[in-house]
Amino acid sequence: MTERPFTVALIVPTGIGAEIGGYAGDALPVARGIASVCDRLITHPNVMNGAQLYWPIEKALYVEGYGLDQYAAGKWGLRPVRSNRIGLVLDQGIEPDLRLRHLQVADAARATLGLRLTDAVVTDAPLNVALKTAASGATWGTIDNPDSLLRAVETSITELGATAIAVVARFPDDIEADVLQSYRQGQGVDPLAGAEAVISHLVVRTFQIPCAHAPALQPLPVDPQVSPRSAAEELGYTFLPSVLVGLSRSPQFLQQRGAATDLWAEDLDAIVVPETACGGSAILSLNQASTRIIAVDSPTALQVKPEAFGIQVTKVRSYLEAIGVLAAQRAGLEISALTSHMRGITCLHPPV
Repeated sequence: MTERPFTVALIVPTGIGAEIGGYAGDALPVARGIASVCDRLITHPNVMNGAQLYWPIEKALYVEGYGLDQYAAGKWGLRPVRSNRIGLVLDQGIEPDLRLRHLQVADAARATLGLRLTDAVVTDAPLNVALKTAASGATWGTIDNPDSLLRAVETSITELGATAIAVVARFPDDIEADVLQSYRQGQGVDPLAGAEAVISHLVVRTFQIPCAHAPALQPLPVDPQVSPRSAAEELGYTFLPSVLVGLSRSPQFLQQRGAATDLWAEDLDAIVVPETACGGSAILSLNQASTRIIAVDSPTALQVKPEAFGIQVTKVRSYLEAIGVLAAQRAGLEISALTSHMRGITCLHPPV
């Protein structure tokens, strides 16, 4: 009998300052490590996007956060694809030179990587992104003209045949100096990430189509103190390359069951998440399922631990240990057999 594929999800929520996964694609090594001990890895843009750096993990499914939540809740399925036709939506607020830089990235992705892209659609009004910070330190944001974004996406889908959407919105350059400096030095919270999630969530919720976002910003002055974790964002004029690579193989969303190769929530064997970020929709949905929840001691700006929701988890001290737990689970081992803390079996007597 053929065993079903061992399927694992890796979630590092966006904009919460995760010690690993809160910077420019710095959770990619974790994704690569987990992919080595599973058959299918489901993860999201915050993990896979390293601005101009990326790693094409063949067995990884690149799923936007809202879509991942719907999948975990059992409402949507995932259908792997050979390739998507990516529609590029550009904010009208992007200056001509900066817009040209992004068009050149799109052409380079076609010519150098062989990706399939449509012509670009420019929104009919500037999106006017505003950045916000919650009391916890987590970041979020707003856009003034969401309808303009949705009209552009609809045009890309209905008139140009896009099956996935890359959005490039003009983000403010006037980020507080101390916040930006802290992030560039590998501390604090990504000031852009929360607003990016708002944009992609809106598109996926409305059109049920894969989507990811790349911010458009003017290049920053050279800083010799930039942390290795943030350095991927210092390499050029755009964060778009990793988004296009991810979307090129992003699975399509399903609302009805079909092919045997489609993935649904019951196919998920394990999910890995920071221990202090266990209040997300996906984790709450999977709490009552047979999926093993592995909570990693990787600090974030949040303090939402599994005990607060009565969530049963396997706690580990690092992503290295999480990979070991997954390898043991795939092998069908009792996890405690690999430690010195196995308790003896007791005898339960039937009631008299």
